[in-house]
Amino acid sequence: MIQSETLELLEWNRLCQHLSTFAATKLGAIAVRHLKIPDSQAESTQLLEQTKEVYQLESRLSPSLSFEGIQDIGDSLERAELQGILTGDELLAIATTLAGSRNLRRIIDNQENIPILTELVAELRTYPELEQEIHRCIDERGQVTDRASQKLGEIRTDLRRLRSQITQKLQNILQAKSGAVQEQLITQRGDRFVIPVKAPQKDAIPGIVHDTSTSGATLYVEPHSIVPFGNQLRQAIRREQTEEEIIRRALTEQVAAVKPDLERLLAIVTTLDLATARARYSFWLGANPPRFINWEEQETITLRQLRHPLLVWQHQHEQSQPVVPVDLLIIPTIRVVTITGPNTGGKTVTLKTLGLAALMAKVGLFIPAREPVEIPWFSQVLADIGDEQSLQQSLSTFSGHIRRISRILDALGTGEDGEAEEQNIALSTPNSALVLLDEVGAGTDPAEGSALAIALLQYLASHARLTVATTHFGELKALKYEDERFENASVEFDETTLSPTYRLLWGIPGRSNALTIALRLGLKPEVVEQAKTQVGEATDEVNLVIAGLEAQRRRQETKAAEAQNLLQQAERLYKEVSAKATNLEERERTLKASQEAAVQQAIAQAKGEIAQVIRRLQQGKPTAQDAQQATNALNQIAQKFQPATPAKPKAGFMPKVGDRVRLSQFGQTAEVLVAPDDDGELTVRFGIMKMTVKLKDVESLDGQKAEPVVKSKPAPAPVTPAAPPALTIRTSKNTVDLRGKRVPDAELLLDKAISEASGPIWIIHGHGTGKLRQGVHTYLQQHPRVSNYEAAEQVDGGSGVTVAYVE
Repeated sequence: MIQSETLELLEWNRLCQHLSTFAATKLGAIAVRHLKIPDSQAESTQLLEQTKEVYQLESRLSPSLSFEGIQDIGDSLERAELQGILTGDELLAIATTLAGSRNLRRIIDNQENIPILTELVAELRTYPELEQEIHRCIDERGQVTDRASQKLGEIRTDLRRLRSQITQKLQNILQAKSGAVQEQLITQRGDRFVIPVKAPQKDAIPGIVHDTSTSGATLYVEPHSIVPFGNQLRQAIRREQTEEEIIRRALTEQVAAVKPDLERLLAIVTTLDLATARARYSFWLGANPPRFINWEEQETITLRQLRHPLLVWQHQHEQSQPVVPVDLLIIPTIRVVTITGPNTGGKTVTLKTLGLAALMAKVGLFIPAREPVEIPWFSQVLADIGDEQSLQQSLSTFSGHIRRISRILDALGTGEDGEAEEQNIALSTPNSALVLLDEVGAGTDPAEGSALAIALLQYLASHARLTVATTHFGELKALKYEDERFENASVEFDETTLSPTYRLLWGIPGRSNALTIALRLGLKPEVVEQAKTQVGEATDEVNLVIAGLEAQRRRQETKAAEAQNLLQQAERLYKEVSAKATNLEERERTLKASQEAAVQQAIAQAKGEIAQVIRRLQQGKPTAQDAQQATNALNQIAQKFQPATPAKPKAGFMPKVGDRVRLSQFGQTAEVLVAPDDDGELTVRFGIMKMTVKLKDVESLDGQKAEPVVKSKPAPAPVTPAAPPALTIRTSKNTVDLRGKRVPDAELLLDKAISEASGPIWIIHGHGTGKLRQGVHTYLQQHPRVSNYEAAEQVDGGSGVTVAYVE
């Protein structure tokens, strides 16, 4: 009994009603409104896992999980088992339910990482052959189709023929006796075809009168000549009904034969709908999945920013005040929490919020709190909230509380089999129950009520896993300092606005604000001052101490919030720096890999050229001249692939070929074509113009001035002969194909190739008339970056290719 009372006090039915609006089927909505609370933690964990998987599945799917076509066919299955005959609509509902269930199973089977749902739908048997047979025999309107049986098709053909004959004969009578009929109309009364005849002229059309108009001026007559056809039609209709009944009976028998599987199908689909409703309601609430903690491992109850789900619903649908969340952090050693503070401060709402959170976790719902959500699995949630005063039952407020608390203590002292748990009581092992008490000990003499409340809470500390009680008794605040199993909390009250903030303060007992509120509300000051003298100075000192503690707590919370912001900023900066470092490392690896690939390519090309030299020596009898040529070729290859000695970097800004610089005289940016010489002059190009400027007239794009060139004294010539200049390997990048181009177009391509080159380039111009080659040579002669040019070796194209050496 106390369990159902607790659900009523916590308004659990209202929450279930809200949850039912998220169900997709009628069966699901009914099941939600009568939601069963699990008796074991394993069952609750299973429900939570179902909710998590549907939540995950819904986030992947677009559109969401569909229950289209699934209907409540439970009554139809019962009647089929009792050998009743189902109607066409009932049979059609069974077919659509089978199709909808099959679609659900297909959707879930096509998804990954949802093992519980996959295992659940694996037991579904959707009988596609039964569904097809129903659709073959029943149309979308729930009527038996002509194709259901050959006999029915023949009967329907006879019916159409008879109706056509009757209609034709009546049309002839209407035309022949037009003066006797009220209007040219053929209608029906029952299953008989009639025509409207004027009452005074009923003898003009002899027949059977089946109906009369309200005024009596019109008689609905079935002419005698039509009666035989009407009788035949009635007999045909009866045969049709009999055949339809035979068809529906056969389908009903097929349904009855698989009734256990269809009932199992309904149960599975309803389970899925319940899980979907829980997931969608949890998403709407902005809730997070709870984790059941283990008391034996000394884990803390963690419910930060916990909101009352019914108040959230009220705020969303009725535009009420925003919900103020509470923080509940309860360490394992705490067994009793006493909440004090002024009325309307939110104490009772806190009790109900905690109770609903415990029940929501048990039925597989997410809890509207910030992650992580950690809460024990309570075997029972027992509450005494509100006033049970009853004039009818002669119960005072105090009597109502005591009777309900007695039922709570009885529930704590009985096991699942109804017998007292004497062993647990003897060993003082607490029951894994949550007890919620509102205004404990109220409604009687304050001294006796306080003593009773203290004894009751001390008893519950030994017999319940957690008890949360609200009170106005100051003596209960001192229990924390006498017993480590007790903790104090209070609801905050803003004395300036005379309104509660609904914030829960931990570790600080609540202080009385009655006199302050009375003064602010207009009570005469002399009355309030007289009341203060009655309270005594000790109470004032306690209130001042509590006020100081509250102010200190607010300062600490402000500093903690600032520290949290700084920590978040530091974490964000750390992530940004880490990402940049990762990118730099990746670029370095990529560059190193490309350099290694270039070295390997150069080595392979050098080996190929050396092999060519060896093959030339092997052809015929080598002479001394051939040996000398081979030696020279090998030296050239060695110089070609020998890495150049890197020049020592100069400090400061010094423009290089290809750099973009700013010309301070013109305010324009230009590209460096020729590096500065010893006289401090360099060649640049901006737009289509080329010019020579002084080094002092250019600067970098970021505003750095170039360092002046210091002329160095010529060093004496080295004794050892200088090594010939290293040659560059010919590749597609340093080869320019000008064949088929006109001289002006070729000059543009040459200019671009020379500006990008850092060594010799091979220019393919072919032989032809020789004009292109002559134009190329003329352009190379006047270009400032080309030191000299010559015809390529025979293997590279001979006179059809020119090699230009770019400085």
